[in-house]
Amino acid sequence: MTKEEKIAEETTEKAVEEVVEETKEDENTEVENTSIMTSLIESMPELPVVGELVEGVVIGIDKNSIFIDLPPFGTGTIYGREFMNVRDVVKNLNIGDTIAAKIVDVENKDGYVELSLKEARQALVWGEAETAMNKKQVLELTIKEANKGGLLINWQGISGFLPASQLNSEHYPRVADGDKDRILEELKKLINSKISVQIIGVEPKEGKLIFSEKNITKEGVQSAIEKYSVGDEIEGEITGIVDFGIFIKLEGEIEGLVHISEISWSLVENPRDLYKVADKVKVKVIEIENGKISLSIKALTENPWTSAQKKYKKDDEVDAVVIKFNKHGALASVEEGVSGLIHVSEFENETALKEALQLGQSYKFKINVFEPKDQKMTLSLVK
Repeated sequence: MTKEEKIAEETTEKAVEEVVEETKEDENTEVENTSIMTSLIESMPELPVVGELVEGVVIGIDKNSIFIDLPPFGTGTIYGREFMNVRDVVKNLNIGDTIAAKIVDVENKDGYVELSLKEARQALVWGEAETAMNKKQVLELTIKEANKGGLLINWQGISGFLPASQLNSEHYPRVADGDKDRILEELKKLINSKISVQIIGVEPKEGKLIFSEKNITKEGVQSAIEKYSVGDEIEGEITGIVDFGIFIKLEGEIEGLVHISEISWSLVENPRDLYKVADKVKVKVIEIENGKISLSIKALTENPWTSAQKKYKKDDEVDAVVIKFNKHGALASVEEGVSGLIHVSEFENETALKEALQLGQSYKFKINVFEPKDQKMTLSLVK
């Protein structure tokens, strides 16, 4: 290779290197510019959308509108009907105050972000309700109305419902046979009274809250219930008497029920004939299930059928007093706590049965079926 050729080759290589170097610099500059642009885009706040809650500083107030600084989106305004809806709130606002509002239009005809203070307040209240529910906050509220299903309560302008099933034992309407009219009568007695409740359901779409009274003491009640066992014999105070039984207060909020069938071995037509509220009675725990305690008074006395099995047998003739008519026939008491059924099929019809047997009268009967373990006896009239 000649000297001239060598110089030409070196010159060409240098030129290529310069071109490559310039290209790299251009690429780096382009990448750097792209990176800066991306960073700028990513750092820009998202544009507001309808329904979004925003916060801003009040920068102006006049007779029918409020102006709020919403950087970097400009100025928001509350005016017209929205202004009138919150005029009681507006009168307490001052320039410089920070308020939250809900976007109802990202840009109205005047170029402002249109806002609603009322809707923002409602959204915040629903948020507060969620927080109160999660924290199991106890609220003391006034009962406004009652219906056959429960009670109506207002909280922060939101309508709430307290189902009768969520009332504690003190307020629960104890009505036999679930008579809805009588339940309503009992619930109406609570109107205008204050009650301690917790929020257990938040339903913004339905516009309502669900409350519970029994939830407040549920954990404590469950802990207290665990102190009792089936077979325990305890003394309690009668707190309520209904057609189907007696409610007994055992400890604090703990109550148990003595069903009418567990009051006595004898037939009980009306528990009020035997007991009154505030009476002290001894009871026996016969069942604990699902947080409920079932009690018995008769379980503390000897089962009369135990001794009856030593006295009577099938085909014996006994004297018994007719004590009740029912759809199956008549019931006759052989002795205290031991009764037998005279079935209507023993007569031509129900009318003939009632003509032959009178309530309170004693007759001679024959024992047709005698099963003392099942407390079962059937009788037929000896003619």
